[in-house]
Amino acid sequence: MGIEILELDAGRVVGTMPVAGNTQPYGLLHGGASAVLAESLGSLGAMAHAAPERVAVGVDLNITHHRAVREGVVTGVATPLHLGRTTASYAIAITEETGALVATARLTCALREARF
Repeated sequence: MGIEILELDAGRVVGTMPVAGNTQPYGLLHGGASAVLAESLGSLGAMAHAAPERVAVGVDLNITHHRAVREGVVTGVATPLHLGRTTASYAIAITEETGALVATARLTCALREARF
């Protein structure tokens, strides 16, 4: 997927992903790739919030695609909506290089006791 994490904190996670290699047959950024970026960023934020006593497990992801992208790099920014004891929810905005909004997502993770 080529995701690169630029910033990682429970309060904000930023990452980039190239469009190249993540396209569907029409040459557009694949919606599933956008979902992978969104879930990755939100999950990392939830893990940062939960650690070290708990682990984060995704339980709900929804994503709305606003515009098509054919080239370049997209950037995702995950910010918390709720950081609780048993759940963490993040809003994720994905933009293209011009700053135009490509997709928005919301991820909820269950926070469970870390037992390994």
